[in-house]
Amino acid sequence: MQQYPCLTSNSITAVAIYVPFYAGLEASRCLWNHNHTIRDAGPLRFVDWVKRQPEWEAFGGCDHFMVAGRITWDFRRVKDEAGEWGNKLLHLPEMRKMTTLLVEGSPWDNNDVAIPYPTYFHPSSDSEISIWQTQVMKFKRKVMFSFAGGGRPHMKESIREHIMQQCRQSKHCKLLACNNLGVGKCNSPEKVMELFEESVFCLQPPGDSATRRSIFDSILAGCIPVFFHPNSFSGYKWHFPQNQSSYSVYIPESHVRSRELNIESQLLQISSGEIRKLQKAVIQLIPGLVYAHPKKTHLQKFHDAFDIAVQGVLNQILHLKLLHSSNGSCTHKK
Repeated sequence: MQQYPCLTSNSITAVAIYVPFYAGLEASRCLWNHNHTIRDAGPLRFVDWVKRQPEWEAFGGCDHFMVAGRITWDFRRVKDEAGEWGNKLLHLPEMRKMTTLLVEGSPWDNNDVAIPYPTYFHPSSDSEISIWQTQVMKFKRKVMFSFAGGGRPHMKESIREHIMQQCRQSKHCKLLACNNLGVGKCNSPEKVMELFEESVFCLQPPGDSATRRSIFDSILAGCIPVFFHPNSFSGYKWHFPQNQSSYSVYIPESHVRSRELNIESQLLQISSGEIRKLQKAVIQLIPGLVYAHPKKTHLQKFHDAFDIAVQGVLNQILHLKLLHSSNGSCTHKK
């Protein structure tokens, strides 16, 4: 943020005001505490502080935004009952006026927006991105489809066990299992990226939540993502094309769970021409999904994930400020 060319220290002239509250770090201190009061203490102190700042008065927080380095569900507890997860930060009235960026957003609320998970590649120049895109186009993809991840036996609705079983039974699939002894391989950037670089399709089922970092690692490698849940891609409205089928494949998870559909046969039906079209679209997405090295020269030719996020924030806040000017309120609508 401090390297960005549009940064100003004058809040009067600023279109948007960044709030440096590290909500993800704050939440991680006590997310597993059973006491809801303890979980909510930090968020309540924060909103009490921010609404007392002079910058808040101009637009009632409509022009404020922040980044929370976790998924939205960690901040959206509705009930104060035993077993309910998360704190209630994003449900507080003040937060409904602000814009919050997270690695997974809510499909039902508009006061947060999803931004890409960081990948292993932080380019220092436009040329580094172009060279990588050219290299990705030349990869020899000898694996039709692959999956890197672990099962979720404790989650009844998870389709991961079904996917891993189908992968083991297919001669066209390669599995990098992250259970038990496989966990070390999954934590190795080299092993994970090698798998994605040799795969045509990369299976991206939900894990503990609908999205996963692997989606962005696979796209970085030029591997076509195969989604099983709409929330896996729908939250990235600024970074992914609206037409999901232009860069990915969608297979409803209900079909996998009921064993109505075989992933291998479904993917083998896709023509070589359509595969090339999807691969080209995936490779074109790479610049906008990586975060450029923050200490290097600002990119000139490409807009990285940070640039796109900032532009999205500015556009959204300009809209909210117009609403505030016309009716005195800018609370995000569901």
